[in-house]
Amino acid sequence: MTASDTQWDEFYMQAALRLAARGVGRVAPNPAVGCVIVQGGKVVGRGWTQDGGRPHAETMALEMAGAEAKGAIVYVTLEPCAHHGQTGPCAEALVEAGVGRVVVALRDPDERVNGSGIAILQRAGIEVIEGLLANEAAELNAGFFMTRLHGRPLITLKMATSLDGRIATTTGDSKWITGPAARRYGHMLRAQNDAIMVGVGTALVDNPDLTCRIDGLEKLSPIRIVADSRLRLPLTSKLVAKAKEVPLWVVTVPGNDKDRLQALTDLGVEVIEVAANESGLPDMRFGLETLAKRGITRILVEGGSHLLATLIKDELADRLMWFRAGRIIGGDGIPALESIGLERINEAPALRLIEERRLGDDLLESYFLRN
Repeated sequence: MTASDTQWDEFYMQAALRLAARGVGRVAPNPAVGCVIVQGGKVVGRGWTQDGGRPHAETMALEMAGAEAKGAIVYVTLEPCAHHGQTGPCAEALVEAGVGRVVVALRDPDERVNGSGIAILQRAGIEVIEGLLANEAAELNAGFFMTRLHGRPLITLKMATSLDGRIATTTGDSKWITGPAARRYGHMLRAQNDAIMVGVGTALVDNPDLTCRIDGLEKLSPIRIVADSRLRLPLTSKLVAKAKEVPLWVVTVPGNDKDRLQALTDLGVEVIEVAANESGLPDMRFGLETLAKRGITRILVEGGSHLLATLIKDELADRLMWFRAGRIIGGDGIPALESIGLERINEAPALRLIEERRLGDDLLESYFLRN
């Protein structure tokens, strides 16, 4: 393979990654996959995993390519599946189409695949190249990988604060700390996740919709989740009012009033009971594992301060998106985080800065949490 061949391989794989990105937040519990089929230097087929996970990217691309798939090069961002589900394995479909070469970004960690798809291709005499732009592909499907390798969704914390880390004044006034550009970006983040989660305290104070309210993204509002140990969420709240239009799940503990639980259920709310921790609140580790089993791969946690602190303290948070406004509120303002019980500075969670971005007059800092 020449240097020129490698450059073209990267070019087409980057195109496949861009296609895959279209499915992020829309295909759970499946991974977001992109596929490009090239014949004689020309793209003859392309596809990406469709909403809800079907059809798969390879199926879409093969249908577009038709007979031109024979002998073609296929670029796919994740190993083609090898198991029978609603459709047959994509690896077998590629073999039947007679493709000549398959370039795979990385293997699928799902126990039903994990090398089996590649083996099907190789047994058919198809050349397989692995590992091209693997890091980019892994980042794209970080949520899917988290559920398969650790049994819980990818957790991204979102904070919108003043420069001194306050989310409201001492009276609770918080609208708006950040400007329009930051708020629009926050709605885009909602569309890129399978679910948005808040604590019941935030739901009581803010009475939020937790939907995507940007032109073109209204139908991409994810599942709304409220952590509510005592089912305090008002039946008249905006969240409950839209429960039959935009799914609302309430994570709680066993033993709540049955009439209250039934009232929420009658209004379209799905109540999920998980074991309580020592404080009587939902044990978030069990809670997240339960949500993963229900197909959730990516959760954007927007508050409140207790829920954010709990996820950090319990080492369940993976990313932090921190929107900081050029304002100072002061020590009597409400902090973004409650205590996480630190006594020594070397016990403080270490974050790695990934990106800084200006959004109008505000700053967005993106971090990885090093658990």
